[in-house]
Amino acid sequence: MSKKHRTMKKSVFSLLLLFICSIAFAQKVDYKDGVINVDGAPLAKVIKTKNEAALGLISDYEIQSMEGKTLIIAVVADDYPEAANDNMSYYFKFSFVGLDKTGFFKVGKLNAEKSIVKLIGNAGIIKNGALDPEATFTFIAKQGKTPPAKTNDYVLVNRNKSWPIDLKEGKIIEQDGKQIGQWVDVTPSGSNVDMYEFALPSGLKIAKVSFIGGNNAQSAEVLTLKDNRKHNAPIPSSDNVKMLMSSIDRNQKALERIVKWMVQSQYL
Repeated sequence: MSKKHRTMKKSVFSLLLLFICSIAFAQKVDYKDGVINVDGAPLAKVIKTKNEAALGLISDYEIQSMEGKTLIIAVVADDYPEAANDNMSYYFKFSFVGLDKTGFFKVGKLNAEKSIVKLIGNAGIIKNGALDPEATFTFIAKQGKTPPAKTNDYVLVNRNKSWPIDLKEGKIIEQDGKQIGQWVDVTPSGSNVDMYEFALPSGLKIAKVSFIGGNNAQSAEVLTLKDNRKHNAPIPSSDNVKMLMSSIDRNQKALERIVKWMVQSQYL
């Protein structure tokens, strides 16, 4: 047998082994009588409620532990437009009770209930009748979607943009004496990547930002929700900040440069 054939045989064997392992470790999710079962064991209950605003055509869902404790509230996010290239899904907003976390997920229109059950059953976020915080954050980060912003709600604050931009206590962004935006630090514990979300004063979320290097970061990845675009935003600095004692934010210097880029790019 030639070396080429031996190599090919090894590759096929490796792929077959990987396939067998994936089947062996895959969880079996069943749904019967309003109960999600994983590998034959009851995981959670599903309470279905007709959404009156949608004339009962769409339902909202409450995921409860087997003891009846509410863990997740899933409601259709009808204040967001559908994805331009997908008319077979809804955006649902999942609120993770007790964790102060929310996420948006695509749910199939044809059978939203089963789609939600599959998401929750395979997520691995419910352990011993409660939400696991780290698993929940990972689930949101990996499976969550970003619905497009409604353009009629995306109204920038009218002000003189030649004035300096100030970051204030309370996570408020001001220019020309007016609040033009706000931010929140959503960095997971122990992560070396800093993550922030920005919103208009109305609370409309407009951007998700991540960067490495803290206050010395030279660029940031910015996902702008108005157009659902990812930008590699340059935020150069010649400073070498070793330690920053700030009541505004631990990454105040980097945030000032990011906000400046967002204002110049007409996103804030």
